[in-house]
Amino acid sequence: MNKLELWYAKLMFRLNTEKRMSICRKLASLLRNDFTLIDALERLEAIESKNGTKPNEPFAIVMRQWQMNLERGMSFSDATRGWVPPEETLLVTSGNLSNLVVALENVGRVVDGTQRIRRAMVTAIAYPLFLLALTFGIIIMVGMYLVPPLAEVAGNDVVWTGTAASLIWVSDVSIKYWYMFAVVFAGAIGLIWFSLPNLSGNLRTALDKLPPWSVYKIQVSVGWLMSLGAMVSAGVTIPDAIRMLSDNANRYLRRILDRALQFIANGDNLGVALSRTDSNFPDTEIIGDLTIYADMNGFDENLNQIANDYLSESVRKMEKISNTLNSVGILLVSVIIAWVVLGTFQMQDQITSALT
Repeated sequence: MNKLELWYAKLMFRLNTEKRMSICRKLASLLRNDFTLIDALERLEAIESKNGTKPNEPFAIVMRQWQMNLERGMSFSDATRGWVPPEETLLVTSGNLSNLVVALENVGRVVDGTQRIRRAMVTAIAYPLFLLALTFGIIIMVGMYLVPPLAEVAGNDVVWTGTAASLIWVSDVSIKYWYMFAVVFAGAIGLIWFSLPNLSGNLRTALDKLPPWSVYKIQVSVGWLMSLGAMVSAGVTIPDAIRMLSDNANRYLRRILDRALQFIANGDNLGVALSRTDSNFPDTEIIGDLTIYADMNGFDENLNQIANDYLSESVRKMEKISNTLNSVGILLVSVIIAWVVLGTFQMQDQITSALT
């Protein structure tokens, strides 16, 4: 086994979420049936390598490497570090404090939830973004390829009016500055994309009310709440869980969690602390629920229930946002097409009038 094979095995394991979750479920099942961790990994390695006939299969290599790391005295979280995404390592780290089976089951639940909300996020953003790009494309193509031949036929004697005049203006601007449109559009998309995980503060709180920031906020808050519920149910205290999640968060989420930790350190419960951050994260209803349940017995169970309900509600909210954005996008494209058709007819009429 060389470094290239190890690198390829690690890459495939990190990218193949479905296979990774399958192994996670199998490992939890074996541990639940009184297998030791090393024996469970050995059994999975035999399955992946077809009883040793294909020892260089990527997932067989992963199982062997984990087994070797455990035999060196590493904890399971350290043995798997770098082989799985950081957020999954974090959840398994919490399992070291109580029950690894619970932690592995939590990994599956959290990853499934984040995958659902991520798919909903992509659906909510991708098609409206395509429609927006299509709108710009139609405007530029009309200005560069449809209007100039008609304007050439008319010559310089026609005084354009109405919608035809707007087409002529768009044509002139498109021919001279089309590359600037492309640069501005790409730059705006890049700036928005960069701002999603990095922008914070009062400006971000205001932007979180608008898509795509509102969509991103939903996705991040669902993942955070489900991870927090998984860690608390595995025995981690709320301050420690939030601190660990903050250490692995992007700038946007880290700022919110660090501020919440300050209020928790001063004696506030989780809901009150989130409310005092003035970021409306995750949202007003969830903050209210956390404020109520944080001081009650069985908070870990209530937190998981809140997270699961929030996931389901967020998927429905994403679908509503997606439907709204799609409708706006389709309406915008329809208006542009109607404008082009009307303007083209007016140009033909005005050309005919000038020639007669």
